[in-house]
Amino acid sequence: MGTTELTTDQVLRWRLHRQHLDAAPTADGPPAAVDTSATSVADVVAVVERLAGVQAQVPSAAELAVALRTGPDAPAALRTGPDAPAALRTAHAEGRLLRTWAQRGTLHLLDPRTAADALALIGSARTWEKPAWVREFGATPAQVAQLVEAVGELLDGTVLTREELTAALAADPRFAPLAGQLASGWGTLLKPLAWQGVLCHAPAPGGRAAFTHPATHSPDWPGLPPVDQAGPRLLAAYLGAYGPAGLDRFDAWLSRNSLRKTVLKGFAAALGDRLTDVTVDGAPALALTEHLDDLAAAPPAPPVPAVPSVHLLGPYDQYVLGPGTKATEILPAAHRTAVSRTAGRIAPLLLVDGRITGTWEQDGPTVTVTPFDRPPPATGLRAAAERLAAATATPGLTARADAPTAGG
Repeated sequence: MGTTELTTDQVLRWRLHRQHLDAAPTADGPPAAVDTSATSVADVVAVVERLAGVQAQVPSAAELAVALRTGPDAPAALRTGPDAPAALRTAHAEGRLLRTWAQRGTLHLLDPRTAADALALIGSARTWEKPAWVREFGATPAQVAQLVEAVGELLDGTVLTREELTAALAADPRFAPLAGQLASGWGTLLKPLAWQGVLCHAPAPGGRAAFTHPATHSPDWPGLPPVDQAGPRLLAAYLGAYGPAGLDRFDAWLSRNSLRKTVLKGFAAALGDRLTDVTVDGAPALALTEHLDDLAAAPPAPPVPAVPSVHLLGPYDQYVLGPGTKATEILPAAHRTAVSRTAGRIAPLLLVDGRITGTWEQDGPTVTVTPFDRPPPATGLRAAAERLAAATATPGLTARADAPTAGG
């Protein structure tokens, strides 16, 4: 049998559906009736799990990403009450989700199994042992190993604020010279401890940073699995939200391309016939075999007359972080700097039919959209603004489009 050929339009409609942004046709026809009585906590956990984690460096951005995917216009099985952000915080407090330094070294909310898989893979690159890392941050591999043991004991069964953890470690002569780095809000010395499974963020009153052991935080924490088990699982999870894609894109999403190509190929080989080679507008990629029928069910080109799908997504949204800002099928290279800004900021997104066609800003009850080329359809923009209003509890929110920009 030849390689399955897909179009970008098919892939983007499938991704919108898989990421709980749009309904989509499936190979089996319309979705069956579903039970909507599940608790909102279960629903937000399901969204985070489907996305293989939600970036939570800015907590409000994570809350908006989940709220937009669990509102009244989300797929019926994932409609929650009006306060999805509260449900997300509850899920973290109950240990249903972990907040930890994961993909690309940034803070994410993840379900415990996905967190364990991601941390095992990121930790396997052992970036803290590289000479450049040691020169930059001043901790030797031996000191990091000692920190892992000490912090694992300090956080076993308890929660410590950053200040309490730093004070306890600085009292140990081995770590006193590292006190400044340990106290840093950037968490550079704490990240390798997270990647080795002895530290995660804990909910703390007053907004102060606090830490605990993953096993203390979550009864579902499975411990770090072997890399050869974690890799195929996480690759399948990634392709289930952001595929079809190549192994290099998976690695960029996870570790900024820190894993060896032979290791990545081993993950794909381990999945065997669960993976299928496809092309997307002629470019090779990998897809989960179980998704081929649904990918093909989306028509190769939009129906005529087409009803555009318009979305206003928040900053740091997984829709672009999953494939990355270099993914030209969703973001033209000429406009990349309009989305990927200085200091690692990712702008709020205007999507039309799955493509990023502009950015937006909010000032009180007014959203101002700046399109790259043509303005979005007025009806679609109005519907997107209504979804954003519901997700942010901002009654009366309206959206208007500025003149298109000349370039990125």
